[in-house]
This record gives sequence, structure tokens and C-alpha cells, in this order.
Amino acid sequence: MFRRMLSASLLLVTVVAGCAGPSKLAQRSEQKLAGGDIWRAWQLATRALEREPMNPRAKQAAASAGAVISDDWQRRIHALAQVDSLRAAEQVLEFADFRANAAKYTTVPVAPAWAADELALRRAAANEYYQQGRKALSAHRPKAAFARFHECERFLVGYRDATRLAEGAYQKALTRVAVLSFASAGRDDNFGREVGDQWRDVLADALAPPRSSFTRVLGAEAVEKRMTVAQLGHLSRDEAWRLGRKSGAERVVWGSVGPVSSETKLEIFRDKVSRRIVHKAPDGQTIVSWVEIPIEVVARVRDVQVDVDYEVISTRDGTSLAHTRVPRSTRARVVWTSYAPEGEISNYALVSEALRAADPERAKAIESRWKSVCGEGTTLAQVLAARREVRSDSGYHREALGRFMAGAAFVFLQELPPAQDLALAAAKSGWQPLLDDLARLDTLDDVDLGVSLSADER
Repeated sequence: MFRRMLSASLLLVTVVAGCAGPSKLAQRSEQKLAGGDIWRAWQLATRALEREPMNPRAKQAAASAGAVISDDWQRRIHALAQVDSLRAAEQVLEFADFRANAAKYTTVPVAPAWAADELALRRAAANEYYQQGRKALSAHRPKAAFARFHECERFLVGYRDATRLAEGAYQKALTRVAVLSFASAGRDDNFGREVGDQWRDVLADALAPPRSSFTRVLGAEAVEKRMTVAQLGHLSRDEAWRLGRKSGAERVVWGSVGPVSSETKLEIFRDKVSRRIVHKAPDGQTIVSWVEIPIEVVARVRDVQVDVDYEVISTRDGTSLAHTRVPRSTRARVVWTSYAPEGEISNYALVSEALRAADPERAKAIESRWKSVCGEGTTLAQVLAARREVRSDSGYHREALGRFMAGAAFVFLQELPPAQDLALAAAKSGWQPLLDDLARLDTLDDVDLGVSLSADER
């Protein structure tokens, strides 16, 4: 009976405390409002109403704080309108958002003349941006015009013919980009074509709406159907921008890839690694000991470098809008060892804890040499497991190129990937600078980039 009475009492205290919380918040709101901290007063009052929507004191506190905020906001907007009507109009929008969000707590009062004042400021801002949009259109800046007409709608929906003009400006502002096959410094014309195809596909996805406002990357069929077989690998700059223009592109990406430079070297790790031996003593206890095992690991490393040079060209007059040389490099590594592991691979360690404790400098030197020869991400366990599981006569297959590019070291291979394969993979993944350039150019009108207008456009 006592426990039941105690539980009932605690429950009553909890309920009372819960009811008292909003009232206490309302009281603090009143105090903040009296002290001139109107926004803190509003926050406390609305927090109280979140807990108890019908609390009368909290409702009154919210109404009082909202009224003071409204009077202050209207006063500041009127004062600002005398010196900067656009900034005043921005404040009108913020004030309107505040009143809309506050509606779930209280009705925020405004002066009787406020509706007319607000409309006048909205209309003035809409007209200012409308006029800026018309001027931008006259100056052959459709991207800037679209942005200005879009601002009109933000201040006053349906203002004059801003929507129609914005749609027309948008169609003029659309910038179609053709990414052509790259010229190759080598004998393989497909090399540059594969790079161009890869870049085109990645950029088309990366610049699709809403990631870019105006830039659209054309598909391969829009350009290649106009090219001869000879042009696929050896397209001159003049041919490139004229071909892009015929394809309906406003900008064209033209460039070259190569030549390929390659260096191959042999590295050897020769030292002792540790193997854990576990056996039973005569008294039945388990004894763990570490023995050092001589091992030799041979690594063949191939470093490849290839430059990708590209230019973004306006098809109006051939103006260069961006020009970048992208040096690309990659490394492939194959590792081989003649040592055949015994027992569990997990019993092997490059450095045992006993060695690390006894001679930390030697332990550090072993680990450093291992990383230098076998690579940062290659472990002794991986080398030994691959030595056991894979035939020694395995050769290179191009399907493994992706793993090479990710930095993996292959234990089972007798040969490295050809330099041409590595260079191609490196070049195909070098599109990021071009993406940055196209993103930067996305909102810029041609006339602002120094592109000459045709006689009909002047």
C-alpha cells in the first residue's frame, strides 16, 4: 500500500512539474521582454507553447513579444527604405516569412497601412530587377537576364511579363558543350577517343540539372556523325570549333593526350620476419615463442606519366575560354616471393611484439623498408596468402587494371601492366579540372568572356 501511495505521489509531482514548465517559461519570456530582449522573449514564449499549446500565459507572452517584434521590424523597414529600397524589400520578405511561421503560435499584428507599404516595396524591387533584366537582354547577357527576371518573381509573382521573358532568356542562355575525341601523341587513335568518351560521359552526369544552371553536355552522336574517320584521332583546333558549331554546341572541348613516359625498377625486401610457434610443455602449459624466418620479397614497380591538354573554345568565334594542362601519373606494383609459408598465415608477423619491445629502432626500420618495397597498403599476410593460393605462372589481364589504379600490389603476376594501359587509365580519370572550368563558366555570358558577337547580334 505504501509503495502504491508513493508511486501515485511521484506521478502527481511529475504532472504538476510538467504543467508548471510552460508557465515558468512564459514568466521568463515576460521578464526578457521587459528588459528589451525581444527575440529571447519570443523564443521562450514559443517554447512554452510547444509544450502546452493552450497555456494562457504562454499565449499572451507570445502575442506580446510578437507585437513588439512586428512594430520594431516595420520601423526598421521604413527607415531602410529611405536609403536602400532593395534591402528594405528583402526585409519585407523576411518579415513576411516570420509572420507566416509565427501563425501557429499567435497572430502577429501589423499597422493598418502596412499591406500597402509592403506591396509598394515589393513592386519597386520587382520593377528594379525587371529593368535590370531588360538591360541584360539588350546587352546580350541572357544568363544575367534570366537571374534578374527570376528575382522579379521572388518579390512579386506574375509581375508584368517577367515569367515569359525569363523563359526566353533561359533558352538563349543554355550552353551546349561538345567534348570531342582527344588527339593522341601515339600511334593508337583509340587512345584519345577513349579519353574523350570517358570525360564526356562523366561530365554529362556531373553537369546535369540541378548541378548546373545552363551547361548541357552533348552526347557522342551529336558530334561524331559529322566527323570523318581521319578526324577521330587528328582533329585540328579550327576543325574542332567549326565542327562543334555545326553540331549545335556553343562551346567545344578540344585537346590532346600524350606522350607517355614510363620507368620500371626492381626493389627487394630482404630481412627476417617472425613466426609464432605454439606448443605444449611437459606440464601441460601452452608455450608461445617467436622464431625469425629469412624472407626475400621482390617488387617490380612501373611509374607512368601522361599529360592531358585541353581547351574550352567558344564556337561563335574560336575564343579560348579555358586552357589547362593536366599532368597525370600512376604507379603499378607486382610483388613476388619464393618463400612458401608453413602452417597458419595468421602466425606470421612482419614484426613481433617481442622484437618491438626489445629493439624498437630495428622494428621501425623493418616496417619502413617493407612499405617502401611492397607499398603502403600491402601486408605480409596478403603476400604469403597470395603465394600459397595463386599459381606462379599467372599473367597480367586488363581486367585487373582497376585494382592497380586503386593502389593494390599484386603478388601473383609475372608481368606489369603495359605503360599504355596505365597511361590510359590515368588520363581517363583526369576530368576534374575540366569539370571545375565548366562549372565556373556555367553562369558567365559569352560577352563577359570576350567572345565577339556576330553582325546580326550587334
